[in-house]
Amino acid sequence: MVVRNKLNAAIRDAAEHDDRRRLCTLRLIQTTIRDRDQAHCTGCGEKISLPEVTKLLCTLVRHRETRRDAAAAAGNEDGAKEAQREIDVIREFMPPVLDEPTLQSVCAQVVKEIGAAGLRDVSRTIAALNTRYPGQIDTGRADLLVRGMLT
Repeated sequence: MVVRNKLNAAIRDAAEHDDRRRLCTLRLIQTTIRDRDQAHCTGCGEKISLPEVTKLLCTLVRHRETRRDAAAAAGNEDGAKEAQREIDVIREFMPPVLDEPTLQSVCAQVVKEIGAAGLRDVSRTIAALNTRYPGQIDTGRADLLVRGMLT
């Protein structure tokens, strides 16, 4: 539960430095994880796994990206900056995104392992990548790479 420990330490640090914006975002993350823990296994005290936490963080980032884009489209620069700050805080607790060479080798490996042969297998390959590397794959880049490999 490295993410939970890192999150608790970040909350203490933000509280000590009186960084209210960061503290609010960190508490939001903590509360979301706690709520999912409670919904996951009522009464037995079991917590969600690290891949599930990563998936939850990805969802939080997607929501803020949508909010950021909507604020930018409406001309609300302050709202867009605030959403971007929240995205940056959330990404601190996610695994790093794979770089281009690593992504290429991972895509090639998954294409080979699942036996993808044509463009009809692109979505199956992307799903396998997202399952094996949650939060580490830039889906847009991976889609382009896989399409290039399968044409």
